[in-house]
Amino acid sequence: MLRRLAVLLFCVSSLQAADKPNIILIYTDDHGWPDVGAVGVYPDLKTPNIDALASGGVRATSGYSTAPQCVPSRGGLLAGRAQNRFGLESNAESAEVFEGEFNIAERLKKAGYATGQIGKWHLGPVSEITKHGFDDVYAKNANRPGWANYDLEGNTVAGGQEKSKLYHLDACSEAARAFIERHEDEPFFLYLAYRAPHVPLDAPKKYLSRFPGKMPERRRQALAMISAMDDGVGLIMETLEKKKLAENTLIFFIADNGAPLKIHKLDAPGGGPGWDGSLNKPMNGEKGMLSEGGIRVPYVVSWKGRIPGGQVYDHPIYTLDVAATAVELAGLPIDDKLDGVNLVPFLSGAKKGAPHKQLMWRWIAQSAIREGKWKLLKGGNREYLYDLDADKGELNDLSKKYPNVAKRLRGDLEKWSMELNPPGLAAGNMSQTWEDYFDFYMDGKEPAPLRQKFVPKAPGDLKGWVVRNAKTEKSENGLAINPSGKKQKPFMARTKIKIAPPSTVEVELISQQGGNLGISWRLEGQKDFLDDQKKTIKITGSPKLKKWSIPLEVDKNVIHLRVLLPDGRTVVKGVRVKASKNLRWEF
Repeated sequence: MLRRLAVLLFCVSSLQAADKPNIILIYTDDHGWPDVGAVGVYPDLKTPNIDALASGGVRATSGYSTAPQCVPSRGGLLAGRAQNRFGLESNAESAEVFEGEFNIAERLKKAGYATGQIGKWHLGPVSEITKHGFDDVYAKNANRPGWANYDLEGNTVAGGQEKSKLYHLDACSEAARAFIERHEDEPFFLYLAYRAPHVPLDAPKKYLSRFPGKMPERRRQALAMISAMDDGVGLIMETLEKKKLAENTLIFFIADNGAPLKIHKLDAPGGGPGWDGSLNKPMNGEKGMLSEGGIRVPYVVSWKGRIPGGQVYDHPIYTLDVAATAVELAGLPIDDKLDGVNLVPFLSGAKKGAPHKQLMWRWIAQSAIREGKWKLLKGGNREYLYDLDADKGELNDLSKKYPNVAKRLRGDLEKWSMELNPPGLAAGNMSQTWEDYFDFYMDGKEPAPLRQKFVPKAPGDLKGWVVRNAKTEKSENGLAINPSGKKQKPFMARTKIKIAPPSTVEVELISQQGGNLGISWRLEGQKDFLDDQKKTIKITGSPKLKKWSIPLEVDKNVIHLRVLLPDGRTVVKGVRVKASKNLRWEF
């Protein structure tokens, strides 16, 4: 009798698991809409596995992100509602506001799902991801140790430093394979967020060698990083087939926003900030814009046996639909706080028509609304109306030809914006950068020349130091540094150095306002600055030159140093690093 009861309970459990599909959400980073081979725009791409995913399911031609920037797009995606509703407008806002959101992972855990996060997080400390409903974490987004609580063999480990020596995209793919194998006997939700082709561009030779021939090096790097992700998609599909899970697994492949081009697509050496090598054309604009190039992204949905393959789907959908789809498929109550809809009935053919009457966006001083073929775009004091069926590249403004359409859409957009935090069509002013972008992309004006880095000439030579996020001028007491914006703090930086431990950084300056003076650093072998490699001290305001010392507590050579300046105008007389070999600059 007990044995029969156990068998019966097992069968019931298996049926319940089968009723709840596995859900895999693959999220790419700064990835332009046409940069998937299946789109058929650029022949230099090599994405056979992503293309197979699309041919086996649906490629959405009008798939959108909820924001043109990393943090808000991720917050909105996981929360399943417009991130502006809870104050996550842009990267400048603290991700702490995301903590109050009941995200996809937390919802699905209540339905009995195992949950996993892999790759880029960008919504707070990685050591706290488990507090957001994710049981298994493998947070790695660069070629340095990440944070994980399971290893690539599928073993549970104490949460801490991840020790894989693999290229970070390969490590994330292997972590996805391990996660699937760990949870093959229960429903699971996997959020795999590759940091690619986002800078720093760091593809190894294994992938770069797939793209020989003459081309911009940044394009080669982007193609290589996309190819690495494609290998990961192939590994996931192979694992699902091997474990006989393919027909019970819904897969999304989506990008967080369009590619950053910086207008000029400068093929700068080094692979650091700037154009990431991805492309948006024929879409107009780039990351940081609510034009199509900023928010229309690669968007593939596949579910073997449940969603007919070979579909090219033209109705507008967006990333907020992921949460609504997952919640309904998991059998959870429909929550009217979610902004999206369950896409499966529309993609399977059970429901006809468009999933959405309208889609709406706000990002700082830009806002937009799409209704069918019409799109209204606002940027500061500018306004444009486009017929996207006839003009997907947003080249012909029709606002004067169809003023009533523009007025109606503006009214709907204004009404929606009053539900946001803060309310209104704008949550800030258009910076000069975005004015320049709108001049170039939307108004067809000649671009401003490339801005040169500030490196002053003698007298007052900075001896290799540069100043960022500030305007500078000579002063009788040193180099006067005036912040150029409110959100980005000014700092001084020096590369191509080797500072051996132990050492101390001394800064002589005038800061009448006072505040935080700090340093951050990059060690030998590191490609990025780490959050925990920073130290600040509180300094008092004074009209006189004062010298401040900050110990540089490291155990390896420092190859890149930043001096983080306090708020307001600062006059710097000199910087000295006291080490075995002194590094000194004085104005």
